[in-house]
Amino acid sequence: MSATLRIDGATRLYAIVGDPIVQVRSPLVFTERFAERGANAVLLPVRIAPERFDDVFAALLAIGNLDGVLVTVPFKPRALRFADRLGATAQCIGALNALRREDDGSWSGDMFDGVGFVRAAERKGQRIRDRRVALLGAGGAGSAIACALAEAGAATIDVIDPAPGRADALAGKLRAAFPDCRFAAATSVASDADLIVNASTVGMRPGDGMPAPLGPLPPGTLVGDVILSEEPTAMLRHAERCGCAWVSGRDMHAGQSDAIVAFFAPVLERAGGRPAAS
Repeated sequence: MSATLRIDGATRLYAIVGDPIVQVRSPLVFTERFAERGANAVLLPVRIAPERFDDVFAALLAIGNLDGVLVTVPFKPRALRFADRLGATAQCIGALNALRREDDGSWSGDMFDGVGFVRAAERKGQRIRDRRVALLGAGGAGSAIACALAEAGAATIDVIDPAPGRADALAGKLRAAFPDCRFAAATSVASDADLIVNASTVGMRPGDGMPAPLGPLPPGTLVGDVILSEEPTAMLRHAERCGCAWVSGRDMHAGQSDAIVAFFAPVLERAGGRPAAS
């Protein structure tokens, strides 16, 4: 780490919770970002078994020197009920991936997965406006990405999810919020889709293949995959063979880190960090 890290009795704690948790890079990334701001704070990985989530998560939030939580698979929708107030994206899609403790002890939450994807695509010189999107997965990450893509001007978004009714539910929820974007539930990737995003968990386990059948893709197609992995997933390798631009889970993670640090900035002051306006 380039910034100085110290851990003592005054260190403020942040956690990232999920199951599994070994794949996350957030502890290193955010602990370094906190230190760069001059904050005496660390982010720790916390694995919670799904059947014990409600009890363990409530106990975690009761820790007196815990100031923030990041939430990953599979808990983004379940964490929503622990927030006392929600940002616009979390409220719209019914899931969050970040919580911060306010000065009065209450918790504020919002979702940044979608912002991260859009920022990562733009950093690679890719436009979102007028794209025809095929979105694979209607869970927390997929919902956030759909919301952000609609905000960025996507023309159409087809939602594909194997869980009965989930794609329809997400499409219906977002139609009212984004009337200029056409949402639909679908069972396969349309031939004219020019932005394909895997927001499912397929690719997380060794040996996973593609999240959906994809034939040859036109080079102008942008392909995204939320899976955090050291090597490109099967879907991204397919995109590369087709000459397509792609956005990885690591790209997305980097894209959302600025937004999350800004979200945490007011409470980082408790740990000696620079004020949020700096």
